[in-house]
Amino acid sequence: MTQAARFRELLGRDGMIVAPGAYDCITARMIARAGFDCVYMTGAGTAATLGYPDFGLVTMTEMVDNAGRIAGAVELPVIADADTGYGNELNVSRTVREYEGRGVAGIHIEDQGFPKKCGHLDDKEIVPREDWLAKIRAAVAARRSADFAIIARTDARAVAGFDEAVARGNAALAAGADMVFLEAPQTLEEVAAVPRLVNGPCLLNVVRGGKTPDLDFGEAERMGYKLAIVPGLLMKSVVGICEQALADLKATRRHPPLVKEMTVREVFQISGADEWDALRTAFRTPEAKRATE
Repeated sequence: MTQAARFRELLGRDGMIVAPGAYDCITARMIARAGFDCVYMTGAGTAATLGYPDFGLVTMTEMVDNAGRIAGAVELPVIADADTGYGNELNVSRTVREYEGRGVAGIHIEDQGFPKKCGHLDDKEIVPREDWLAKIRAAVAARRSADFAIIARTDARAVAGFDEAVARGNAALAAGADMVFLEAPQTLEEVAAVPRLVNGPCLLNVVRGGKTPDLDFGEAERMGYKLAIVPGLLMKSVVGICEQALADLKATRRHPPLVKEMTVREVFQISGADEWDALRTAFRTPEAKRATE
């Protein structure tokens, strides 16, 4: 079963999928080890690993390369940020083919102007509704498998208001999108209204300190959301831990205690050491295996 088919199967179940955000293969493997069913490749985190803010500075090929590495590192379905699709309908068509070809389960494409910025920052710009819908239609037409998910993200709430964001979401569903990502509703009432007013599956973006109020995931599930992404959890946690560890190292001039003590072997196991060790002698004859043991 492909990752895209696995994601479709998850969507068919009752309840809401929770997909923490990964920005590299280690964080993706940690999400899998923690028992989650889906991984979200964060665009902001991907940009940060390349040394850039989430201002639309990362190219399609850089994003696709990271998504492909993450999809290859885990067996879970990976949903990836695809920003604005990186151009017009022609660019969107290639974007879909590139992500799908790397084994990703689905992508979201937004209606911001270019260069875009993080959905929880101010002063965003959006393109005309029809320009975005043309990209959604192109994305749907470009996929090779109907299992590959096209998620329509609208940032219209911050620019044109909540009603326009809902209208764009429903128009995207009519254009063939599989799910609506209405970015940054600003009150709990708006968060609750999205699944009621949008005529299809909805994604909730959980950003601590962003425009959307914090809420319990059980509450979001009861509201009717099918997918919740948590893009910044691991990146913010890692930044905080690194800052503290480096400050301790500089102040004490000794290796500081870790949040979780791990042996060298345990660290390598996160990256698949057991699987690779098994290959060391897997292709030897029994006699050769004994000679190397």
